Amino acid sequence: MTYVPVTSARPEPVRVGLVGAGWMGSFHARSLAQRIPDASLVAIADPALEAAQLLAAELGVARVSPEPEDVISDPEVDAVVIAAPARFHAELSIAAARAGKHVFCEKPASLDLDELARVEQAVGDAGVHWQVGFNRRYAADFLAARRDVADGVVGTPQLLRSLTRDPGTGSIRNAERVPPGTIFLETLIHDFDALNWYNSGAEPVSVHAAADALVEPELRGTGFLDTAVVTVRYENGAIAVAEASFSTLYGYDVRGEVFGSRGMVQAGRATETAAVRFGAKGLSAETPRLNIELFAEAYRAELADFAAHVRARRDGGEAPDHGVPLTPGLDDARRALAVARACIEAVGTGETARVAGVPSRG
Repeated sequence: MTYVPVTSARPEPVRVGLVGAGWMGSFHARSLAQRIPDASLVAIADPALEAAQLLAAELGVARVSPEPEDVISDPEVDAVVIAAPARFHAELSIAAARAGKHVFCEKPASLDLDELARVEQAVGDAGVHWQVGFNRRYAADFLAARRDVADGVVGTPQLLRSLTRDPGTGSIRNAERVPPGTIFLETLIHDFDALNWYNSGAEPVSVHAAADALVEPELRGTGFLDTAVVTVRYENGAIAVAEASFSTLYGYDVRGEVFGSRGMVQAGRATETAAVRFGAKGLSAETPRLNIELFAEAYRAELADFAAHVRARRDGGEAPDHGVPLTPGLDDARRALAVARACIEAVGTGETARVAGVPSRG
């Protein structure tokens, strides 16, 4: 038998190093190794070395370390995916940018606006691509709704809504370990980005926030919050509402809505599929219980977009064109964080808080 030699025209994949092998990092690792042709997972770092080794063995990754610096400084790594705990995101982004690596950082990009400004400086100095994990933008229905807004289907946005209800059992495991402000900085941060994205071109100017420990009331005195409703005012007059709960008995529920001068568009649903059962006890439907179930394709799509941007820079090609603003960068990270920080202020004072750190477009 004689085989005919074939020269592949397929470009070399982007070599990615992962920092953080926990819940989200592991999902990203499997996507990079198995589901994204433009990317190749080549290294994993996590202080929990055993977890990193098990993940690497599963995926055939040869280089593993307990030190993030080993991945960040590796000359065989083109880009770094940061899935470490939120308090480390900014310093890891800065280190990776200074090492000349492109960066995909899980949300939030930082917990502090001044710290995020240092990330912006480092990224700007290095000239690397930096992207934040606002995966909701990549979910098919949310993206379709955004395109409807861009096409004028709803007219001028007037009322917007976004909600995140995390699945729960009526109690929250290890709630006492959850840092104050988490509901704004790590949960509603997705909703704030979605609202900013839908009302593109208008800056958020003020917020009012009501929040409490309704699931774990015994922790009320510690600053823990598990339930929140936020009202955001925009400079174009639009009013948005975001809400969150840490314990939803019926499953994972994420939805969005834009009401405007011409109509309305909605995204998301509480059921896993459109299938509904009709029986003697009424109607029933399956509901998603995990973020990696509800947003599995969106998580993969955001990493595929990241790899495409990095490859375009590396190979001198064109960056992806999605028809509407999609790829979330530092400006998007800053705008969402500014709303989250204003919420923390508003809850502390009981008053409406101005959104700081967002440049005026006026």
